Amino acid sequence: MSESKLTLDTISSLAKRRGFIFQSSEIYGGLASCWDFGPLGVELKNNVKGLWWKHMVRMRDDIVGMDSSILMHPDVWVASGHVGAFHDMLIDCLNCKTRVREDHLENGKCPRCGGSEFTEPKKFQLMFKTQAGATETGKMDIWLRPETCQGIFVDFKQVQAVSRKKVPFGIAQIGKAFRNEVTTKSFIFRSREFEQMEMEFFCSEAEADEWYEHFKQERWNFYLNALGIHEENLKWEPHAEDALAHYAKAAVDILYHFPFGWQEIEGIHNRTDFDLKAHIEHSGKDMTYHDQDKNEKFIPWVIETSAGVERSVLVSIIDAYAEDEIGGEKRNLLKFHRHVAPVKVAVFPLQKKADLQEVAKPLYKALQERWNCQYDVAGNIGRRYRRQDEIGTPYCVTVDFDTLEDKSVTIRDRDTTEQVRIALDQVESWLLERL
Repeated sequence: MSESKLTLDTISSLAKRRGFIFQSSEIYGGLASCWDFGPLGVELKNNVKGLWWKHMVRMRDDIVGMDSSILMHPDVWVASGHVGAFHDMLIDCLNCKTRVREDHLENGKCPRCGGSEFTEPKKFQLMFKTQAGATETGKMDIWLRPETCQGIFVDFKQVQAVSRKKVPFGIAQIGKAFRNEVTTKSFIFRSREFEQMEMEFFCSEAEADEWYEHFKQERWNFYLNALGIHEENLKWEPHAEDALAHYAKAAVDILYHFPFGWQEIEGIHNRTDFDLKAHIEHSGKDMTYHDQDKNEKFIPWVIETSAGVERSVLVSIIDAYAEDEIGGEKRNLLKFHRHVAPVKVAVFPLQKKADLQEVAKPLYKALQERWNCQYDVAGNIGRRYRRQDEIGTPYCVTVDFDTLEDKSVTIRDRDTTEQVRIALDQVESWLLERL
C-alpha cells in the first residue's frame, strides 16, 4: 500500500471507474449497503473464492465441501438462538434522525451530526423474514439465513456418512447470507447481502484446543501466501473471556488495517459442542458420532473459521493499491498477487494495422486458453499500459513491427515497468513460470 494517505473514497472511485464494484440499482437512486460486482469485480471475487476453496478443501484430505440452501426450516433458527437473540439495540438521534447501534456511539455522540440526545433503545431484528407457500392459508414464515454454518450443522450426519470421513474432519462452504443491520458508510466492508466462506471442523473435546491453534496459523498464512497481503497490515485480536459468545470457549479475529481503522476480516472460534447439542434438543434427532476404533459415542466439538468474501475482496484492493511516478507522470496501480489479479495478461498490437493484429489475435486466443486476458487496440501504448496498471494486470504483451521480422514480442512487468524481448513460441512458457 502506498505511504500516502489512502482513503476509502479513493478505493471506491477506482472500483467504480474500472468496473470492479457498482452501487446496486443506481439508476433508481441505489439501495443502501447493496452492491453489484462488475466485469473485473466478479473475476476478483471468483479468484478469492477459488483460492479459499483450493486451500480449505482441495488441498486437504480432512475437509469436504457442500452447498446448503439459503432457505431453511424456521426451527433451525430457533434452535441456533437467532430468533430469540439475533438483534441489535438501536437508537435514533433526535437532532438529525440518524439511526445507529447503541454500542457504536463514540463518547455518546451521533456519528453524523455530533448530537447527544437519542430515543430509548429498541430491539432491531437482524434477520430478513419472508414467506413460503403458494396460498395465503398455506404460507409459513421463514428467514433468509444470516450465516451459512447452520446448514453445515444440520447436515453433519449425512455429509459424514456419504463422505465416509472419520472425526476429526471438516465441512466447508461458500454461500450467500443476509443481515438486516444498520450499516456504516464503509463501502463493501459491511452490507446487507454478502457471501461467507466458512468451515466447521468436527473433533473430540480432547483435540479441540490443538485444532484451534492449527487453524489460526492456517488462516493467517492464507492471507500472506495466497492473497499476498502485507503482514504489517494484519494483526490478531483475541476475544476477552467476558466478551465471548455464549457458545464459545475461545475466539480470535484477524484484523486488517483499513483506511477507517483496524477491523475484523476473519474469525476463528472454538464453538464447543453447542451447535450439535442444540439441534439434537430441538429436532429430536441423534447427532452423536460413533468412533468405532475406540467404541465410544460423543457429540463433536467444532472449530470454525469464518471469513467474508466481500471483505477479502476489499482487503485485496486496498492492500494492492499503490502510487508512483514514471517520467514525471503520476501512476495509480494495483499490485495484486498473481493468484488474485482479475486479468493476468493483456495483449496489444502496437497499432491497429492488419499485419500486427494477424499476429496479436492468435497469441491472445492461445493465452486465453490458460488465463483471463484482455485484448486492447484503443489509444497509444502508454495509455493502454496505464489502464492495465490500474486494474492490476501483471503482464502486458506488445506485438510491434519488429515482431514481423524477428518473431519476438515485448513483455512489460506491471510493478517494475521493465520490458523484455521474448520469442513468440516462448511467451506462454515464460508467463507460466511467473503466473
